[in-house]
Amino acid sequence: MDDYLQRILRARVYDVAHETPLELAKNLSRRFQNKIWLKREDLQPVFSFKLRGAYNRMSLLSQEELQRGVIASSAGNHAQGVALSASYLNCRAVIVMPITTPEMKVRAVRALGAEVALHGETYDEAYQEAMRRSEKDGLTFIHPFDDPEVIAGQGTIALEILRQIQDPPDAIYVAVGGGGLIGGIATYVKSLWPQVEIIGVEPYDAAAMKLSLEAGERIQLPNVGLFADGVAVRQVGKLTFSLAQMHVDAMVTVSTDEICAAIKDVFEDTRSILEPAGALAIAGMKADIAKRDLQDRTLVAVACGANMNFERLRFVAERAELGEEREAILAVEIPEQAGSLRKLCNVLAGKNLTEFSYRMAEGDRAQIFIGVQVLDLDDRTKLLTRLQSSGFACLDLSNDELTKGHLRHMVGGRLPASAKTLCRDGCRELLYRFEFPERPGALMTFVSALHPEWSISIFHYRNHGADVGRIVVGVLVQDNEMDDWQRFLEDLGYPNWEETNNPAYCLFLGAQTV
Repeated sequence: MDDYLQRILRARVYDVAHETPLELAKNLSRRFQNKIWLKREDLQPVFSFKLRGAYNRMSLLSQEELQRGVIASSAGNHAQGVALSASYLNCRAVIVMPITTPEMKVRAVRALGAEVALHGETYDEAYQEAMRRSEKDGLTFIHPFDDPEVIAGQGTIALEILRQIQDPPDAIYVAVGGGGLIGGIATYVKSLWPQVEIIGVEPYDAAAMKLSLEAGERIQLPNVGLFADGVAVRQVGKLTFSLAQMHVDAMVTVSTDEICAAIKDVFEDTRSILEPAGALAIAGMKADIAKRDLQDRTLVAVACGANMNFERLRFVAERAELGEEREAILAVEIPEQAGSLRKLCNVLAGKNLTEFSYRMAEGDRAQIFIGVQVLDLDDRTKLLTRLQSSGFACLDLSNDELTKGHLRHMVGGRLPASAKTLCRDGCRELLYRFEFPERPGALMTFVSALHPEWSISIFHYRNHGADVGRIVVGVLVQDNEMDDWQRFLEDLGYPNWEETNNPAYCLFLGAQTV
């Protein structure tokens, strides 16, 4: 410990890195009845803590080593830390990145002056290529986590936390990938405030440190989940594992949905968007609060990165409510007859729907896919009970990954040819799009306004978080009722567009031919 403490105190990081603020998360603190602080490493020049360790290691290179240059393997944050450090030290930097690395991250590394070599489909393949080139070209390899000076550089975060907070916190939560960040923080904190708990956080599908600590030896995972790509490491480092054994009090694992919820939580407190690995500590802190029923504690979570791909935001927003258990996904069965949909909506009255998908099918029963906001798990259970007691068979799909990732986007199909038997001759399916002000109860108002004799054959609604809600509705209307339909459109007052002749509808959703 003394050796690492001295390294941390001597660490040279502030030539390129900043002392980041320790900010009180007011919303999170109020919600969870604890004083919650966020260490904002996402505010570093490369939007990640990785700059600290990379520069500290490279600042100790000899002039000869600097002249030859450095090499690193990384798919993101470490790459940018090495590239910026090399730019400041005026040395050549080669970064080997997997060919699957998003173009945004490749551009960011090149913009900092580093050479990028794309190799392999995984980090392990990129690492092996970096080691080969290091030997071949005489480049110094800068390890992303398993190096004493890299660990010491990351440990300067703890030095700042202890200086920025008046009294020792009860716990500090740290994201764990290879272990460099938690190794540095834990070593420094335990040397001064041994009573402070150091708690590591990993995704369920990349829990290399948790499994290794349980086994008493380093475990190599056969594969890892890639959502939190900044911590997607199959095996932790030798040095970092040893430090974790000595100084880490507990490990917490969290799901993808819980990470998405944490990203939303931090956004609501700071208006900043963390990457999945950057929000990992916050997700773990929330899980630990719930598990141990923590109250009136002082808790610190390290927000360690914000290199988020813009394309992921859609996924994050969709899964955040599920991560908080504030959305239920249900399959509800109704009789295939006029009025059933209205009866279901009456049962759901007072609930804010996030999604509603229905397509008329063969048989006398129909399945409806529903997303609905709930307060918590208990509220979800009460909703299921209310639906079942009203005569609607239902299945809770909230925790089903196939449903969350795929089926919710695949509900549909063609109108069966036999559907026209539901009304008399001259019946046809009309398809319309509607827009309406997005507010609680607006969807129910729309359904209630429909003529009870009209059979709804398609109904799709999805809450996109905008001020305007959008619905697609298919209705079976007889020719002699077209005037009534037009009056309905006029009285409703919502902007609408007829899509009955839309070619996409005709190809994928239109009536089947006999």
